[in-house]
Amino acid sequence: MIHPNRGKAVLGAALAAVLLTAGCGGSDGDGDAAADAAAYDPNAPVTLTVGTFGTMDFDNAGLYDEYMKLHPNVTIKQNNIAQSAAYYKSLQTRLAAGSGLDDIQGLEIGFIADVVQNHADAFVDFAAEDNAAELEANFYDWKWGQASTEDGKTIGLGTDTGPQAMCFRKDLFEAAGLPTDREQVGQLWPTWEAYLDVARQYQTKSTNKFLDSPASIFSSSVYQGETAYNDAEGNPIPEESDGVKTAWGYASTAASEGLTANLSQFGDEWNAAFSNGAFATIACPAWMLGYISSQMGEGGAGKWDVAPLPGSSEAASNWGGSYLGVPKDGPNVEAAKDLAEWLTAPEQQVKTFVEAAHFPSSPKAAEDPQVVDFSDPYFSDAPIGQIFGESADNIQRTPIGAYDTQIQEAFTTALTDIASNGTAPDAAFGNALKVAEQVIGG
Repeated sequence: MIHPNRGKAVLGAALAAVLLTAGCGGSDGDGDAAADAAAYDPNAPVTLTVGTFGTMDFDNAGLYDEYMKLHPNVTIKQNNIAQSAAYYKSLQTRLAAGSGLDDIQGLEIGFIADVVQNHADAFVDFAAEDNAAELEANFYDWKWGQASTEDGKTIGLGTDTGPQAMCFRKDLFEAAGLPTDREQVGQLWPTWEAYLDVARQYQTKSTNKFLDSPASIFSSSVYQGETAYNDAEGNPIPEESDGVKTAWGYASTAASEGLTANLSQFGDEWNAAFSNGAFATIACPAWMLGYISSQMGEGGAGKWDVAPLPGSSEAASNWGGSYLGVPKDGPNVEAAKDLAEWLTAPEQQVKTFVEAAHFPSSPKAAEDPQVVDFSDPYFSDAPIGQIFGESADNIQRTPIGAYDTQIQEAFTTALTDIASNGTAPDAAFGNALKVAEQVIGG
């Protein structure tokens, strides 16, 4: 049986075809904020608006209702925009205008570097709060760091993360003569080179493809390098990055050898391919489990299982995850801070994982027995709390930047060109760099 909320657990990260642009910072209202804090009455009636994108699942996990029961004076209204690109375009417009912002704004990882670099002054600095040390201790250091400026401001509290594993179709593996036990499967691919060898073996036994897209390899392995798209200062360096070069080598090999179904991730054909068995593996962050089950429905239960991502014993990879920021010039800043801190506290992160498969951004939550011992019946009772927890423990803080989404899109588009048109990998790499340079320079 499908988890009652699993079909809804598709993060905005899954929808993040975001075209980020730099914008103007917010206004300086420190004096007004201090006066508001002094006058704050926690028992006064207040309506708080929360801007979200995709499915962040605070509502589906029952958190809004729980908070309102605990605080009868608070009414919460969620303003949701399904597509993260449209959400961020609207947010940027409101930031530039200095008006129209919600009391709390969701910030996806694809946006966070731009917000940190260009809009930090518009948001509350949680690192300056009296309980800052307690707040920071709630999160993985890399998660807290991604929302922090060079001068030490922290403009968002983490909701979830996207530690990665590899989902595989047990029935298709069995038909190809491969093992189906998750531990044995994990032992097949300790490295990406070994994973490609398994793919070649699979292709000799099957008419479908081993994985969905070359982007599945590239997007998951690029963050296993010391750098991905940026240097330590956040400057784009795709041509020099060890993560980009290594990931490109793996993904371009898979594309040129025809090991992938060459599907555009999150497109209609890709969605349909889950049910028609077009591919046997897919790199899957925790939230991808909800996407898979929503596409396959009841008939997919027990067909999938989960094994570690290749190379994750040395360096794990993160794809996705969000934050909550509080605009500092809003009418209900103190009440909004209380709500944002509560929604992202470890106890609530445990609930959103159990109810909707969003893996915690808090190590305290990740170590909770409800998370550690959680297994997923849809995915053959895979111990996903343990698998994704081990992955989260090995994630390193790879520098991120404001143009990561566009740079990644340039490379994954070039990989599609290899698979579709037979473009030579070196030429395709050069084409990707040209597109990336245009974005960065534009």
